[in-house]
Amino acid sequence: MTQVPAAPILGANPLLNVGFRIPFDRIRPEHAEPAVDTLLAATAERLERLAGAGERDFTGFMADLDTLTEQLDTVRTIVSHLDAVVTSPEWQAAKRAILPKLTEFYTRLSLHPGLWTALKAFSETQAARGLDPVQARHLRLTLDEFRREGADLPEAEKARLLEVSTRLAEITNDFSKNVLDATAAYELYAPTERLAGVPQRVLDATRRDAQERGREGHRLTLHLPTLDPLLTYADDRELRRELWLAQDALGMQEGRDNRPLVAEILRLRRERARLLGFRDFADYVLEDRMAGGGERALAFERDLEARIRPFYDRENAELEAFYREQAGGDAPPPEAWDVAYWAEKQRQAKYSFDEEALRPYFALENVLTGMFEITRRVFGVTVREALAPGWHPEVKYYDVLDEEEKHVASFYTDWFPRDTKRAGAWMNGLITGGPRENGAEPHLGLMCGNMTPPSGNTPALLSLREVETVFHEFGHLLHHALSKVEVRSLSGTRVAWDFVELPSQIMENWVTEREALDLFARHWQTGERLPDELFDRLIAARNYRAANTAMRQLSFGTVDLELHIHFDPDASGADPIAFARDVMVRFYPAPLPENYARVAQFGHLFSGPVGYAAGYYSYKWAEVLDADAFSRFAAEGLFNRETGRAFVDAILSKGNSADAAQLYRNFMGRDPDAGALLRRSGLVLA
Repeated sequence: MTQVPAAPILGANPLLNVGFRIPFDRIRPEHAEPAVDTLLAATAERLERLAGAGERDFTGFMADLDTLTEQLDTVRTIVSHLDAVVTSPEWQAAKRAILPKLTEFYTRLSLHPGLWTALKAFSETQAARGLDPVQARHLRLTLDEFRREGADLPEAEKARLLEVSTRLAEITNDFSKNVLDATAAYELYAPTERLAGVPQRVLDATRRDAQERGREGHRLTLHLPTLDPLLTYADDRELRRELWLAQDALGMQEGRDNRPLVAEILRLRRERARLLGFRDFADYVLEDRMAGGGERALAFERDLEARIRPFYDRENAELEAFYREQAGGDAPPPEAWDVAYWAEKQRQAKYSFDEEALRPYFALENVLTGMFEITRRVFGVTVREALAPGWHPEVKYYDVLDEEEKHVASFYTDWFPRDTKRAGAWMNGLITGGPRENGAEPHLGLMCGNMTPPSGNTPALLSLREVETVFHEFGHLLHHALSKVEVRSLSGTRVAWDFVELPSQIMENWVTEREALDLFARHWQTGERLPDELFDRLIAARNYRAANTAMRQLSFGTVDLELHIHFDPDASGADPIAFARDVMVRFYPAPLPENYARVAQFGHLFSGPVGYAAGYYSYKWAEVLDADAFSRFAAEGLFNRETGRAFVDAILSKGNSADAAQLYRNFMGRDPDAGALLRRSGLVLA
């Protein structure tokens, strides 16, 4: 791709002409807007040349269109990423300054009449009719995307679409900022006596956190490595209540209130969908995904709910009986902040199993080493730590090599929470490589999380769920890193979003297999392997309250679809927060407060113009796929290299170069078996 020359005044801007080794140590907020302005001007100039060219072939037209925004995309990703991991008022201002410009450009690109005319003209040429299957798919999907983005709309409606897109970009960014700021702002200092029952590692970490700030006691925050064990183990019911309500209040505080933003986002999304000829936003989003439409996705959720509910009701009745037995018949009814606490008590009573007993065997560095070894055995790639500048001292950098020792990818990791870092875990692609005329170019990506950090002389000791999260994000990274698709826009994770979670979720299966655990589950002090009796209790308890776990995911997927299909944001008195609560209450084992507003902090749905909106069901959809696909590994061998090669060849290397359903059939030889997930979770009648 032709490099865009920097204007002389911006010659030192590290965001211009970004190479493979991104200079994260030199990038500052003040670089963002000038770099974007320069790249926007250069990309707009290329766009006009592309739209106005005469006779063309794939290489001179579609291939150039595919790489048209490559540098701009990379800079946009870098700026958004830095605002997410080392945020500051300066980074927030920088991101907000470039958002309207980028949104306007990308929207105008999809509505560009000259480019749309040229694209349609090329599709009717002899050259287009002679394209290979991947190139032909690229052309067809590009035509579909231009139509879906409004290329055929009248000018007045195009103008309104631009307004809607720009506003959506702004307020979804505000939504995300409000949650991040509110999470960082919350702290509660508590004396040791209030933390009875809490694991010692949490006591040590929170005491050290308080000491570093010159305070007595323990600093409690809403970061999950702190919050989860407090809600699970703290005997102080009032403390659990206070923290649960504080978490629930994220997105509702004065000055950071996301509730009006949710209503506006839903209105704008529906307007956008209807401008483009769709009944609702869900149909717009899902037209090109495996589900095909909102009602089919909602039917999938409802079918699973109906099949799981008998097990869910039974689990909750058993927990209620256990609670009464332990707390007494006259004890107050359990509330939302009691569920995790009493569920953990019940699990320990039923299985003599406390997940905290696993942590000493899950030191992060051992987990990573074992995961990389599993990857080498199964998929034939080697991961080696290397050196590159990062955005924070905790960042590490790795190279990925194929079986012939060729460099195919590199990636960064950033695993621990900070007040300047958004919650959750994610993988981002930074640079898309793959086959090129002069040979293959490597991919570049990153993985971030908010795992339990090291404390004093104790390394980062992960929970089982955190280990699964590390494997999950690495599955996404492999999907990006092992792609061999020539067309950038069809490479790696750029697949239907109800298929994109298959490579990530299938990786989680190795976490609870004995052969795999022996590669990384070693006591951080003694080096001993995970004891058989502890492993046996882990497996026995694996499906404990599996129906509740499933219903929690179904609650998110269902409320997402209901909001984007059946909620009318223009109706008199319409309140999306109350509507969402009424949907979610039937999935929760305890009463929810009247002002319950978890959607006001639901970043997956509202921190971007689209994101996982109308697509959160994808996690459960892909869970069906991964449970079924892993059955082949289970049958043929966890480390069977031929099975791993088949998965790389059929799934990981193919990106979006063919229909997702066909890629799945290429690996399994048949369509998915929907019952695989329920069988794996023990949610079938004996």
